[in-house]
Amino acid sequence: MAKYPSVQLLQLALVLLLHCRTSRQQQPQISAVDLAALSQIKNELTDIPGTDFFSTWDFTSPDPCTTFAGLTCSAANPRRVDSLTLGTGLSDSPGLVGSLSPSLSSLTELTQLILFPGLVTGPIPSQLGALKNLRVISLTNNRLTGPIPTAITLLPNLHTLDLSYNQLTGCVPQSLSELTRLKVLILASNLLSGELPSGFPSQLLHLDVKNNGISGRLPEKLPLSLRYLSASGNELWGPLNGLQSLSELAFLDLSMNHLNGPIPFSLFRPSLSSMLLQRNNLSGGVPHSFIPLSSSSYGQGSIVDLSHNSLGGQLSAVLAGVESLFLNNNRLIGSVPVEYVDSVRMGSTRTLYLQHNYISKFPILPLPDSVSVCLLYNCMVPVVGLTAACPASAGQQLSRPIYQCSVFNNGSSSIG
Repeated sequence: MAKYPSVQLLQLALVLLLHCRTSRQQQPQISAVDLAALSQIKNELTDIPGTDFFSTWDFTSPDPCTTFAGLTCSAANPRRVDSLTLGTGLSDSPGLVGSLSPSLSSLTELTQLILFPGLVTGPIPSQLGALKNLRVISLTNNRLTGPIPTAITLLPNLHTLDLSYNQLTGCVPQSLSELTRLKVLILASNLLSGELPSGFPSQLLHLDVKNNGISGRLPEKLPLSLRYLSASGNELWGPLNGLQSLSELAFLDLSMNHLNGPIPFSLFRPSLSSMLLQRNNLSGGVPHSFIPLSSSSYGQGSIVDLSHNSLGGQLSAVLAGVESLFLNNNRLIGSVPVEYVDSVRMGSTRTLYLQHNYISKFPILPLPDSVSVCLLYNCMVPVVGLTAACPASAGQQLSRPIYQCSVFNNGSSSIG
């Protein structure tokens, strides 16, 4: 009688074994095409000593989608690679060395391609233009060379393109305007030259081309959607007319160029909390009110740097409340509005640099020790408390020669 339960157990075991084999056979496998592409990608890249990224790329693994570092796949059968991140991204990891394989184009379901900082060299494969599902391309902080492939502008779903901190050459492609879904474009710190495209995608939010060799004028028409614009450290020249209508702009950095003419009055508003235009050839003055009028005020973290230009006239109170305000090395005259002193006294303004102007009067009030106010080399003799916080670049001369001041302020100068 005891043998019957044993038979039943044996039958149950056979059923379970058959079920396991069937389940294993039905489990989706990675596409053979994608697996071959991954093999080619690995063949052209190597871990720099101290990096341990490719140690998990074992091509005998039954399921690379779950064991390969940097890989995610779709649930379809066969499974397709939809996200590829090359490198660990850890601060203590030196990254990868080698080049990017054209076989990347075989990963036709890829939506995201990220290369973390390392020593990857060579061109960006033009074959990336075949990956119509790509939304994000981020290939930063390596040594990629050659031009930006125009084939990238064939990617209809591209949202983010970040090629910063490489050694790319040539011009910014004019055809970038065809990327109608592009929101973020970062090409900073390369060796790009030529002029900026006459047009950019209409929905662009973030544009960063700083530290290149780009010349010419700013485009007359920039996307009205822009919130972040940086083109500092280039060879741009001409007026700032193209910025007048950018009402959504919150960050602007065009410093260290050769721009000239007046600053559009529409840029003097608290919602543009970071405005960096130092070291240009800008002229004109500072407006006497927000345009358009605004009831808001500059807040914590705000910074305006208009230093090392040729701004002139009386300083208005429109910038009172900016946390870090740099107006030094201009041609400002007259008295500093009391609103600036009140802002410093209340702690809203932490840094106020006015040195190397033609200012003749500063209303003295007790100021906190924690603030930095500099008034050296103006048309008055600043008190000692307003010289200790000056940077070394301000020099040591307390005030301008009288003959210089008489031209701008009719010789009047006072503190108090």
